[in-house]
Order: sequence, then C-alpha cells, then structure tokens
Amino acid sequence: MSESSVDSSKRTWLIASTCAGAAGGVAVAVPFVSTFAPSERAKAAGAAVEVDISGIKPGEKVTVEWRGKPVWIIRRTPEQVESLKKTEAQVADPNSDRKAYPTPAYAKNQHRSIKPEIFVGVGICSHLGCSPSDKFATGAQPSLPDDWNGGFLCPCHGSTFDLAGRVFKNKPAPDNLEVPPHMYLSDTRILIGEDKKA
Repeated sequence: MSESSVDSSKRTWLIASTCAGAAGGVAVAVPFVSTFAPSERAKAAGAAVEVDISGIKPGEKVTVEWRGKPVWIIRRTPEQVESLKKTEAQVADPNSDRKAYPTPAYAKNQHRSIKPEIFVGVGICSHLGCSPSDKFATGAQPSLPDDWNGGFLCPCHGSTFDLAGRVFKNKPAPDNLEVPPHMYLSDTRILIGEDKKA
C-alpha cells in the first residue's frame, strides 16, 4: 500500500468523524439553547392584563395580578378625589418627582391617574415590599391620625399613603406607590402593562 492511499483513507475518516461530531454537537446544542427562550408561563407573567372596570362601584377596589404584583384599581368617590387636595401638603412627594418608581407622565398630577376617579397602582409598599391595607374610612382610627382622609396603611412599619398612593411625610416608605403603565381601551376596559408610548 502506498503512503498516499493511507493518508487519503485517514483523511477521509478524519473528515467523516469531524462531520459526525459537529452534527452531534449541533443536535445537543439546539435543545440546550432553546431552554434560554422564556417559557409560555414566563411570557404570560409579563404580558399586559386587560381589566373590565364596569362593575367597580364608587368607593370600591379590585385587585388584579400583573407581573406577579397586585395591581389595585379603585373607583374613587367625588369626596375621595376632593380629599387629595387636603393631603397635598402632608405627603412627601406630591408631584411624583422621585425616580425610584417613575410615574408615567399621564399620572403626574394630583390624583396620579388618567381619569380622576380611577386610580391604578401597584399594591406594594416601597419600604420593604409589604402590602398596605385599605383604610378608606375617614376620621380617627388606631395607627392613623385624627384627621385621616382615607388611604392605605402598611402594617409592617406604619407607612401611610393617601388615596392617590402618595406616601405621607416622615414615614419609612421612601416613595409613592408605583403607577404601572396602563391605558384605556374604552370607558370600561383598561390595559395594564402597556400604554400608548409602548
């Protein structure tokens, strides 16, 4: 046998085994790489949530889940909307200027909402992540001031928020409640998680 025919057969086996190895590597890599794609559950967790608000009566709150967070939708009464003027001087960030939870431009107003009567906010305290309790009744109550105008009390460390989710001064919570991106699809339907800019 000549030396060139041995080199030729070695070369053929080398090329064949290299191709087989590369094909096997691709076969193993494709399923592995596909595990980096988000699961359907993960995609759904980040998806926008459409909510029918037609059944919410004045003074009531409903909670929906968006991205694993409780989102409150409150239909404020005219008196509750009016109370926001009274709390203006008592809250730490009345204009929602702090940047930890940037407030969308359409909610940078006294009522922190698109429509004054509808508040959409994430029900998680900006201090340590507790969920504040509803304290919609006005007047003196345990753990609240005598001139309470309604809002929320975080039971963990006593932070209080008005009915626009604005934190009162000198409380542990460093920021107002987050206002998620949202928009109205109609007078009775809200899409939470997207807005017109998205």
